[in-house]
Amino acid sequence: MLRGERRTSGWQGASLVAITYVYFLIFAQFAFLKRLASLGVAGAHLTSVMAAMAVGGILLSLLAPRLSLWPSPNLRLRVGLSASCAAAFLSLLPLGLVASMAVSFLIGAGLGLLTVTLVTHLRQWTGNRFPLLLVGLGTGVGYLVCNLPPFFTASAEVQAATAGVLCLAGILVTLRPTRITPEDAEIPPQPAVSFLRVLACFTALVWLDSAAFFIIQNTPELKAGTWEGSAHLWANGLIHLAAALASAWFLRRRGLSFVLSVAFLALGFACLLLLDPGRALLASVFYPIGVSLYSVALIAYPALLGAATSTAERGRQAGWLYAIAGWSGSALGIGMGQNLGYVPPLFVLAAGAVILLPPLLKFLLQRKRELALTVAMLLAAFYLDRILLAVRISPPLSQVERGRRVYISEGCINCHSQFVRPNSPDVLMWGPAEPLQELRQEQPPLIGNRRQGPDLAEVGNRRSPLWLRAHFCDPSEVSGASIMPSYAFLFRDRRGDDLVAYLLSLKTAGAEQHQTAERLWYPSSSAVAQANANDGERLFRRHCATCHSAGGRTRLIWQTNFKRLPPDLAVGPFFYLPPSGPAAERIHRLAQIARFGVPGTDMPGHEYLSDNDIASISLWPPSPYGCRNRSGNRVKTHKYTTPKGDKP
Repeated sequence: MLRGERRTSGWQGASLVAITYVYFLIFAQFAFLKRLASLGVAGAHLTSVMAAMAVGGILLSLLAPRLSLWPSPNLRLRVGLSASCAAAFLSLLPLGLVASMAVSFLIGAGLGLLTVTLVTHLRQWTGNRFPLLLVGLGTGVGYLVCNLPPFFTASAEVQAATAGVLCLAGILVTLRPTRITPEDAEIPPQPAVSFLRVLACFTALVWLDSAAFFIIQNTPELKAGTWEGSAHLWANGLIHLAAALASAWFLRRRGLSFVLSVAFLALGFACLLLLDPGRALLASVFYPIGVSLYSVALIAYPALLGAATSTAERGRQAGWLYAIAGWSGSALGIGMGQNLGYVPPLFVLAAGAVILLPPLLKFLLQRKRELALTVAMLLAAFYLDRILLAVRISPPLSQVERGRRVYISEGCINCHSQFVRPNSPDVLMWGPAEPLQELRQEQPPLIGNRRQGPDLAEVGNRRSPLWLRAHFCDPSEVSGASIMPSYAFLFRDRRGDDLVAYLLSLKTAGAEQHQTAERLWYPSSSAVAQANANDGERLFRRHCATCHSAGGRTRLIWQTNFKRLPPDLAVGPFFYLPPSGPAAERIHRLAQIARFGVPGTDMPGHEYLSDNDIASISLWPPSPYGCRNRSGNRVKTHKYTTPKGDKP
């Protein structure tokens, strides 16, 4: 044995498999997408960015076995880990479209080089003793880590940084010298299975997996029944770990065909269960079983289960396997989930024909016991599903209930409260207070503990459906310098309309009494004294011009949706003002409109502006009430005066 060289104990292989899975699952498939959403990358731009990742993955998967620049597998593995690490940390920067595509390509390229190198030379890091068990352990631990509640629910930035740190740890793992020894524990000979059939089977399984993953992640009812809550996450992680270890045992005892068949039965059954949100809980059991069963086989096949006799041949097979089954199958599955929103039963049947048909006759003739066990398991699952349906008492969710789930899943509670504090300025600003006891009885209560945005307890009385939609699509345009991110992607399916319906339901019966209080409100005397038209013009440009000027962005985009097209305040007339009466009375009316909006229209209030801002904005354009009157006359004064007898 050479100095400094030790026989591998196998822990390196398990560690590298776990690190690769954590990086791919929690960062490449999850955190990176959340990071892109926070950067405003959506629609066609998001498709381009993710296409760049697929191109990088396919390209390096095919090139990895042919790279003569880095002849050592250890060196190639370090390059792949370094590229993956760099991509994770670069994703934390404020990226534009081109930079996002470059980082996405780097993620795919790093993963392509990493995965193909790892599976081609797997024995170098697992050794010859229990290699399948080590692959199963690494796969199961990787899935378990991804489902740990603190990690799964962490921010995209934390997940990306953690993935980068794990890649650095992987580089350290490869620095320990290893040597394969010709020790005993060889894997029993596997039945001959052609590479083309293996490729078709893995492609079908990855396709089903990716489609189901996308559908669950983007359907609130399914997500609530599978991945939300610590109990669900712990259960998923432990099921993944148990199924991965079982896969290693079955691969050694029963062979590749058996594992792929059972993986399909579990995964295909889960896809059919997902057609009904009421069966999401049962699907959450079969989905991780199927995924972990085939994932272990996907890692182990090139070096441990295939018929290839040379390293070059194993590398070529691994490259094609990951390029077609891994990257292309994943893209096709995501496309199916995005375009259809479900996995068609006919597609499940077709995938079953690809995976089950070749060994079916042999299975029926030679393995009667396994057939009986499979039938018994399916019958038990069917009757278990019937029992769960019988005891389920929750009716189908209404649109408001679905919208509440979207509100929770998108984390709106982190910035918005739903509690008008009694006997405080909240009452005038937001609306009537609701007893705290009633709010606490909600499941879960959404009172909130901080306000980075306005309180929403009475938003149904204060905002119109059109305003809510426009605000979700472009918050900073509709609400001045709002820091709220865009949620336009919610309107690509029904989630956006569901969320709007939920917000419109947030109101109490005290709206008329509150409108009376609004009509009695005037800006404070000190605010009136400090008001000036120059500040008013600046505030108008920031908060009003988007609707009340001819070229306003919101006015142009939504002009056919307004109940009444907002008037251009530079030319008038402003129909909400009384046509006659003291100028001060009319300008006070304009201040009340600017502060509280106009009920029954799309005109919102600006409750969060100070009295001084409201008084100033009412002075612009130059007229005592903000525009020409109905006769077309304009009064050239900028002084804000209080009506006689009033005490603002």
